[in-house]
Amino acid sequence: MDDLRKAAETNIKEYGFPVAIDEKSGALQWVDMRDLHLKYVISIENIQNFYEGLREGKLLATKCKKCGELFFPPQKDCPKCMDDDMEWVELKNEGVLETLTVIFVRPPSFASYDPYTVAIARLDDGVKITAWLKGDPQKVRPGQRVKVEVSKRKEGYLMYEIVPVEG
Repeated sequence: MDDLRKAAETNIKEYGFPVAIDEKSGALQWVDMRDLHLKYVISIENIQNFYEGLREGKLLATKCKKCGELFFPPQKDCPKCMDDDMEWVELKNEGVLETLTVIFVRPPSFASYDPYTVAIARLDDGVKITAWLKGDPQKVRPGQRVKVEVSKRKEGYLMYEIVPVEG
């Protein structure tokens, strides 16, 4: 990255932009000269039940009392019918793996992690869930039964993972 940065700094004079020449194709590529450090605060007041459920090992969603639509992640208001009369429901923690991908090029916030697998599963309740896959990604296939488990990240906070069902 330092080489790209140096090339971009040099090329600003010639091209007027922070660009570097791609070694393989010879094409110009933009080099962002900024370091990105992002921290944010998001209110969870309206979906606090979701986090309380995770502490109890439960996966909670919201269901619109008017149209019956089920939402995961939970929603304060129904985006389908625009009603705000929602109820909390516990999801079944099993479903079917739809797809997965292994993340080798990690964003800076996950740079301390080994490559990890992100999966999408359709739970038996009908909702789709995206989460990290626990286990060897080469030993699972779309269509395989999976479950969702609550676990702790290495930073110490709770998360949920998709786990292949044995058998």
